[in-house]
Amino acid sequence: MRRLGVGLILAAIVTAPGLADPAVWRQDWPRTDFTRHSVELREIVSGGPPKDGIPPIDDPVFAPASQADDLAARAPVISLAIGGEAKAYPLRIMVWHEIVNDTIGGVAVAITWCPLCNSAVVFDRRLNGAVLSFGTTGKLRNSDLVMYDRQTESWWQQFGGDCIVGALLGSQLKPVAMRVESFGRFTERLPHGLVMRPPAGSGRTYGTNPYAGYDSAAAPILYRGKYTGRVPPLARLVVVGNEAWTLDLLKKRGSIEVGDVVLSWQPGQASPLDTAAIDLGQEIGNVVVQRKTSQGLVDAVYDESFAFAFRAFHPNGTIHAE
Repeated sequence: MRRLGVGLILAAIVTAPGLADPAVWRQDWPRTDFTRHSVELREIVSGGPPKDGIPPIDDPVFAPASQADDLAARAPVISLAIGGEAKAYPLRIMVWHEIVNDTIGGVAVAITWCPLCNSAVVFDRRLNGAVLSFGTTGKLRNSDLVMYDRQTESWWQQFGGDCIVGALLGSQLKPVAMRVESFGRFTERLPHGLVMRPPAGSGRTYGTNPYAGYDSAAAPILYRGKYTGRVPPLARLVVVGNEAWTLDLLKKRGSIEVGDVVLSWQPGQASPLDTAAIDLGQEIGNVVVQRKTSQGLVDAVYDESFAFAFRAFHPNGTIHAE
């Protein structure tokens, strides 16, 4: 099922009764323990689609990157390299599914992307000796995807990987270092890597952007908070922990070093949230975030999210804009 139009989503949120009422939610979520929650339930709103209305991919199919002739060099992908394996997950597919449950290098991972926050995070799915698998609740908090695990049907915030409702309340998923880069850079770095292919028979128009024009929007979709940051709410930030740098600043400088963290930027990647055709989006370039170690530079955990989302989840965080 595709997302509803923005106008229909807003109308549904305004008019639908009991959106934050567990008595209503239990019709679709009988296994979720709504007595356990770390956030106000009223902060969670419908994003339009029902439970798994944006269907996760559970059995991803891959092909050698050299055979993916339908992907432009500028096409954005989430790339992951673990245990000698390398895989790329194109955002032209992720925009229609948001979650991929996969295993790479023997590690069970969840590849996630929330288009409304532009937040791409990969999580280790292993928790307390179990392996979780994730789906989409169809709900949002601070305009960010709320996921659920199929084992307990607890609800998880995609932005930080923390469980906010249910039996696993207080649990935290471990983020995994990855990159969001152009397909061309992925194939140059990892020529023997694999690329995820579109699921057969899904009926979705892969390569098109259902959020066309979002890059130039004045305000985020379905965000109820008050944003008072020093940069526009949809400015892209490079986020490392509780600290963030604007993409414009990094582009201007080319590289930034803070302590053991090294941020760098190079051109050649299209925005997935600009034009109707994702591969033709405006230039946003490639960000790499690494840490200095005794063995040299290694990829670090980071995110490239919109400013309003960073401020919502890191109200005391620092944004460097100049």
